[in-house]
Amino acid sequence: MALNPFSEEQIIARLQFENPWWVTGSLEGYYQSFKPRLYFNLFYPLVKNTTVHRACVLMGPRRVGKTVMLYHTIQQLIAEGVAPQKILYASIETPIYNNIPLDELFTMAKKATGDTDSNGWYIFFDEIQYLKEWEVHLKTLVDVCHNTKFIASGSAAAALKLKSNESGAGRFTDFMLPPLTFYEFIHLKNLGALIKADTISWKGNIAIFSSTTNISELNKHFINYVNFGGYPEVIFNQEIQSNPGRFMRADIIDKVLLRDLPGLYGIQDVQELNSLFTTIAWNSGQECSIDELSKSSGVKKTTLRQYLSYLEAAFLVHIVKRVDQKAGRFQRENFFKIYLTNPSLRSALFAPLTAESDGMGAIVETAIFSQWMQRTSFIPYYARWKNGEVDLVNISRKTNRPDWAVEIKWSNRFFEAPNELKSLSTFCEENKLNQALVTSIDKSGIKEFNNIQIQYLPAAVYAYNVGKNTLESQK
Repeated sequence: MALNPFSEEQIIARLQFENPWWVTGSLEGYYQSFKPRLYFNLFYPLVKNTTVHRACVLMGPRRVGKTVMLYHTIQQLIAEGVAPQKILYASIETPIYNNIPLDELFTMAKKATGDTDSNGWYIFFDEIQYLKEWEVHLKTLVDVCHNTKFIASGSAAAALKLKSNESGAGRFTDFMLPPLTFYEFIHLKNLGALIKADTISWKGNIAIFSSTTNISELNKHFINYVNFGGYPEVIFNQEIQSNPGRFMRADIIDKVLLRDLPGLYGIQDVQELNSLFTTIAWNSGQECSIDELSKSSGVKKTTLRQYLSYLEAAFLVHIVKRVDQKAGRFQRENFFKIYLTNPSLRSALFAPLTAESDGMGAIVETAIFSQWMQRTSFIPYYARWKNGEVDLVNISRKTNRPDWAVEIKWSNRFFEAPNELKSLSTFCEENKLNQALVTSIDKSGIKEFNNIQIQYLPAAVYAYNVGKNTLESQK
């Protein structure tokens, strides 16, 4: 281990600075002012569960609120009676902690608080990927300190996932914090007055779902979400929204493409990787093939496949596989769709969209897929054949047959002319589906076409419901 140029007294002083609750007994007002993400209610029980002897590894893309969630966790622990002097927070990217083993930081924290008992602590290591072989350090601590809870977080999601799987089996519990869902966006912006309970007839049953009191107002916020809504910090900051490229590109995209991924996978040509990602972002939701991508980007096929797996591991893109009109899978997966995991990445690279922009349809499709992608047990498909396509198909794990289909539109045209939904009608007939869902701009209702019940919902309402159900399904 390399020598650290700082003295123990300087390191302890930094720990005391990062842990003011050791003296004050509470968090500073800055972090208390943030409204917790709804995922907090899923994460906190993992932290409090001391019967399972594991460390929690909080991972996710950059700037989705991981550090704030750690502080909210600390705040809740103190509120529930945990002694503030038994809580350690250390941001490992801080230069003064360079190359210091995690157990040494714990030892110095005990010295700083005067509490030499190793039991009953809650230890938070933020941005843990900045310590080389962090997973070995953390695993050792978990094995040695049986009555201490360790929580780690980091933004280099691809690296964390890889190392956690390799070295933390049986010792780490991974928790993925995704970009904001539209459901969370509405929650954080205190826009609950726009939402109301409603009923929908689905598969012969009456189901309760969330509708809106004002679709035009909800759509304004939906467009804002599509452009800026993936990141908690951005949705409240007008300065960032006026120049999203400077913040999101520099702080999110560039750090992942130019630092996280090259450092993990040894990528030499970062410009090539950046060019490929830019191409994908512009064409999010479009069908492509390895051959087409190789030709358009100039990247060799073997390298291209590696890049795509890296971008997926970094949670920047998601690849959706294709089925045919009878929902049959292809032996050779030559064609697929690539979606951004967060629609606002597109506005960071190019420009924000308006309701009338040419690319709005594709980015609405991306936004809806991004709500579904956060469901770890769900595998979306799209159907494509010679004369037709359906945007989103679910294949039942029980029957291996499709049980629902959705056509994602940013248009009211198909509400007035359901006969134009020929591809959807064909797919439903082939697979004996008597219902399907179609999104619109602001039209709701049920219409019959070719003995198929078509449920129309505004895209914003559908996205809200998918995000809400996704979160609740994980409780």
